[in-house]
Formats: sequence, structure tokens, C-alpha cells
Amino acid sequence: MELTGDSSSKGNRLVVKNTRASFYEMLMCLREDLDRYMLLDERAWWVIILTCQGVWVTAQYRFSRWVKCDCHVPVIRQVLRLFCAISQRVVVMLTNCEFPNTAQIGKGLLIPHPYGIVIHQDAQIGDYCNLGQDTTIGIGGRKEKSGVPILGDRIFVGPGARIFGKISIANDVAIGANAVVTKSLEANAVAVGIPAKVISYKGSQDFIIYRQQK
Repeated sequence: MELTGDSSSKGNRLVVKNTRASFYEMLMCLREDLDRYMLLDERAWWVIILTCQGVWVTAQYRFSRWVKCDCHVPVIRQVLRLFCAISQRVVVMLTNCEFPNTAQIGKGLLIPHPYGIVIHQDAQIGDYCNLGQDTTIGIGGRKEKSGVPILGDRIFVGPGARIFGKISIANDVAIGANAVVTKSLEANAVAVGIPAKVISYKGSQDFIIYRQQK
């Protein structure tokens, strides 16, 4: 019995330790998100947090995903899940943006004008991406061809763009406003139109501003 108790105690401590470590990782992602707004806005960080709805959307998503995937402390987890469910509905009502906590979104996300953005629950988005207002990243295709887009790093998605299907968007791609993307795009492609066509390979470098780490 003593061995069982010691084992249980060690297991609980390990759960708490892992939960704490993952929480710090989540905060680091949020810090990268906030830093992108600060590079474009001269106001103090706390003013940005209070006034930029894009930060609200991202913060709610990251905290909710942490609770779902990494918070394993039983009682606290149940309370936080309820809080996340309520906060998600509040964010949806305020911004009309849906960011399911099952989607995978990298650090440094920038949402300049958060309104009407819908992301599929299985979507994957890389680091340092921009999402314009009224954009959709969703499922497309039939039967075995059905799937959800995978976006790489430093992707610029213009306002009103639609990205559908089992496709891959490589790093440093720029997608123009109102473009409809249903096919994979190579790195540095610039795609516009309906359906989207590649017009150059100048990439997204002129649109993605972030603090590069050494």
C-alpha cells in the first residue's frame, strides 16, 4: 500500500509539472502573437491587449487548446473547460470568428481585422501567419479526396480569401483578397483570383512583419 501511495503521489506531481511546463509554452506563443501587434502599433502592450480584438481571438484559442490538450489536473480541468466554452461563445458573438481548439495554429499569428474568420477544426496553420477578415479555411473534396488545408509558415491570407480541400500551402505564400484556393501552392507563390492562379514567386515577405529570432 505504501508503494502504491508513493507511486500515485509521484504521478500527481509529474502531471502538475507537465501542466505547468505546457502552460509556460502557451504563454510564449501568446507573447509571440502580441509582439507582432506591437511591431505595427506604437501603443503600450496593455492597451493593445484591451483594444485589439485579434488578440482576444488568439488568446481565447490558445488558452482553450491548452486546457483541452495539456491541462490534466482533474478538478481544475473541468472548471477551465466550462470557462473556455463560455469565453469562446463570447468571442464568437463579438467578432464572428470561429477558432476551434482542435485546430493547430503556430506562434506569431496576426489578425489585423478579426471579423468573419472561420477555421475548420482539423486545419493546420504554421508560424507567423496573417489572416485577413472574412477568410475561410475549410474542408473540401469528396470521399478519399476530402480533407482540410495545411498552411506552412509566414502565410499571408488576404481579406475574403477561401482555402478549401486536402491541399498544402508551402512557406512564404501570399494569397490575394477574395481568392479561392483549391490546389496546393509552392513556396513563395503569390496567388490571386477565382480560382486562384499563381502570378509570381515574390512571396509574402513584404506583408509578414515579425521579430526574427537569432
